[in-house]
Amino acid sequence: MLIMPAPEPEILSRRDELIARLRDILPAPNLIVDETARRAYECDAFTMYRALPLVVALPETVAQVSAILSLAAEMNVKIVPRGAGTSLSGGSMPLEDGILLGMSKFNRVLEIDYENRCARVQPGVQNLAISRAVEGRGFYYAPDPSSQIACSIGGNVAENAGGVHCLKYGLTTNNILGLEVVLMGGEVIRLGGKHLDSEAYDLLGLMTGSEGLLGVVTEVAVRILQKPAVARGLLVGFQSVAAGARFVGAVIARGIIPGGMEMMDQKTIHAVERFQPCGYPRDAEAIVIVELDGAQAEVDHLVGVVENIARAEGATSTKISHSEAERLQFWAGRKNAFPAVSCIKPDYLCMDGTIPRARLPEVLEGMDEIAKREGLQVANVFHAGDGNLHPLILYDASVPGDVERAERVGFDILRLCVAVGGVLTGEHGVGVEKRDLMGEMFNEADLEQQLRVKCAFDSMNRLNPGKVFPTLHRCAEFGMMHVSGGKTAFPDLPRF
Repeated sequence: MLIMPAPEPEILSRRDELIARLRDILPAPNLIVDETARRAYECDAFTMYRALPLVVALPETVAQVSAILSLAAEMNVKIVPRGAGTSLSGGSMPLEDGILLGMSKFNRVLEIDYENRCARVQPGVQNLAISRAVEGRGFYYAPDPSSQIACSIGGNVAENAGGVHCLKYGLTTNNILGLEVVLMGGEVIRLGGKHLDSEAYDLLGLMTGSEGLLGVVTEVAVRILQKPAVARGLLVGFQSVAAGARFVGAVIARGIIPGGMEMMDQKTIHAVERFQPCGYPRDAEAIVIVELDGAQAEVDHLVGVVENIARAEGATSTKISHSEAERLQFWAGRKNAFPAVSCIKPDYLCMDGTIPRARLPEVLEGMDEIAKREGLQVANVFHAGDGNLHPLILYDASVPGDVERAERVGFDILRLCVAVGGVLTGEHGVGVEKRDLMGEMFNEADLEQQLRVKCAFDSMNRLNPGKVFPTLHRCAEFGMMHVSGGKTAFPDLPRF
């Protein structure tokens, strides 16, 4: 059961004062006070839990963000930054005694610099909008989460998002060059820039994936790439998930790095074919989608090599795209896999663990056993090339006990990932979803060092508190809320 810090009565009693001072900073339409309107922000895409924010602020300028954070520091009020609200780990879930700082109005592409192959954008710009802004010149932005039509680049930075092409082109951290960040006291700093390398400490890398705990991003310089001359896809069916996993390992072992390599099990295949037919083989127990890109001669050669590997690993079917429309059709089902599983059950919990590729067969078998123990099902869809799993735990929230069972399955799956040498998250972040499992990966000394970094940026723990780090207590040495092995008496958070 997820627990969060109880609302601070002193802050609640000063709500009117806080609102009055926020009105001095923001235009009236940019401050949401009405309870009904605030309900739109009570959760992100991790919908199991929700809380009503104290107030919602929608700034439009860096000066306004700076003034809000300065005010919050002065009044000792918590701040929860929010992008498009697509977080699957509860990273932007609000607090009842905190300001929800929505960055959706920061939605402009500021500059496109083709000579330096980069673009400066505001954090509220949608991921896909960056590629659309530069596609006319044959460029694109590589990271492509499944939610790219909705998720914001600021949220991608916060969670270090990846996507289906991260195997070859990397995560967000490998595709950004600079950040403008507002700190808790209102100070504005710039990290990196248009240049490829930065001097001194890698604060740009530190900020990427920090989940809104260190500062609020107000500008991002992203790397744009020239589109490959050719991209072709292979859709390969297998008689077992284990055979598909062995194929993935065999391709990588040959030194081939596909643009993307995704895998789905039969439950997901059938759901996708019902939701948006893509021509996936319904009789296959698993499919692997492989995309190869580059020069024409190179791609044509690699398609043949990969096809031979698939045959050697016992593939039951192989389709090769011969047009751009056919390649996109292969990917359409993968991009819609999450909503498609609603054909099986009305609700799902999407987990996000990463494991060594060689352990795929045993982990997938273990996940199935874990789900069966709780009487639930798991539909698997994941970035097979880099071992980033996205098991979808299927349940029905209207059935008593199903939510609790889904949570137990999710926790046990993540414990399994860590046990085989993996990690708790590959791209969704820790948020509140995995917060209480951090002790599975880190000992107290590990967590203390991470908290020291948090303290350097936010000594009073006002930025997105209750996320990432588990049970807390006051630590005089750090001057902030600090990890402890003990338990707290926080009340249960309201569940949907």
